[in-house]
Amino acid sequence: MHELGVTFYIVDDVKKVAKENNVNKVESVTVELGEVSTVIPDYLVDVWNWAVGKEEGPIKGAKLLIEKIDAVTYCENCKGEYPTVAHGKICPYCGSDKTYLLRGNEVNIKNIVAE
Repeated sequence: MHELGVTFYIVDDVKKVAKENNVNKVESVTVELGEVSTVIPDYLVDVWNWAVGKEEGPIKGAKLLIEKIDAVTYCENCKGEYPTVAHGKICPYCGSDKTYLLRGNEVNIKNIVAE
């Protein structure tokens, strides 16, 4: 369950930003989560709630919001883009396997809302 490690990195980053900006209370954190990032959103929220419940300081009780980033793959042969989850590594347009993931495996902090 790598959601625990991901949560700790997010918590650490948010605490650092809060300190740098003299924030007293973080209300929410929005995270962009790639569709094929292997991070399970429900687990991430559960671990987040556990972690911020134990914290002291500005991040205690902050809400985690998740926005999904669709996975998109690019085909080098036909230059097409297609939804990764629906078609996998094989291009649905030309049948090539010369493809690579453009987006959809990232985990990004998008927004921090503070008092």
